[in-house]
Amino acid sequence: MKTSLESPSEKWKVSYLSLVQEFRDKGESFVPFILGFPTTDFSAFLKKMEESAKGIGIPQGFVPHETFWLIADDAEVVAVSNLRHRLTESLKKDGGHIGYGVRPSARRKGYATIVLAETLKKAHERGINKALITCHKSNPGSAKTILKNGGILDSEEFMENHNEIMQRYWIKT
Repeated sequence: MKTSLESPSEKWKVSYLSLVQEFRDKGESFVPFILGFPTTDFSAFLKKMEESAKGIGIPQGFVPHETFWLIADDAEVVAVSNLRHRLTESLKKDGGHIGYGVRPSARRKGYATIVLAETLKKAHERGINKALITCHKSNPGSAKTILKNGGILDSEEFMENHNEIMQRYWIKT
């Protein structure tokens, strides 16, 4: 299995849109949150991704953030990650530095571990020496992925907005 972590591009439009559709079809939350961004005008979507990385046009309370696509066998977008360049008080509780999601049909093949590992390298390149990753306690697959990447459990807290316990892990990059 050959993979590469790439910035969003027109080249992968059809594959990315089918990934988003798989999340929709399964009735799953868009994780990371950028999966919910409008893509009707794909060029505008790509421009928004570029600008978000530079902190241009981001909503109040947000931080600059980059999106990456994990491409498998130079054929399909199998995972998406979002790297926040710094933490707000809100992100310290829920969200952390990195959010990631794997195409439902591509799960349990190691892509989550790969996309997180590759995004941690990007975090290090951007001067983030210790990354915070959060996940719901009810998601053991995500916790396992975080642990495989060197995550150390820092805390757990019940989050009313999720009606669930959020786990917080730190990973040295």
